[in-house]
Amino acid sequence: MSIDAEVGQELAPLTLTFTREDLVRYAGASGDFNPIHWSDRRAAELGLGSVIAHGMLTMGRALRVVTDWVGDPGRVRSYAVRFTKPVPVPDDDAGAEVVVTAKVTQVADGVATVALEALLGETRVLGSAVAEVRVD
Repeated sequence: MSIDAEVGQELAPLTLTFTREDLVRYAGASGDFNPIHWSDRRAAELGLGSVIAHGMLTMGRALRVVTDWVGDPGRVRSYAVRFTKPVPVPDDDAGAEVVVTAKVTQVADGVATVALEALLGETRVLGSAVAEVRVD
């Protein structure tokens, strides 16, 4: 099944919520128990205002804007990001909301290049985020 893709096409935006519970679950799954992801005291010792989400959790969840569009994570050929700002996660039930948007920037030889933007409020948390996906 091929996916309709054209340069300039905007994908449906995705709002992600990160809670402390998400961080605990990700730490267990990934083995990343760095205390900046669970201890406000340890985060403060490093100058952080709060516990922060794991970068790889943020990166992985942001890609869902693309995988939801193509319908199959197996279509992703490559994905790269630069972490620009951490995602502080408050100790409450609401958590932190990151809005992910994406736009097709190139289509060639059955592959679409998609640029992603992830914003926490007005703060960009991922930079140079680009995925290549098979669309043929």
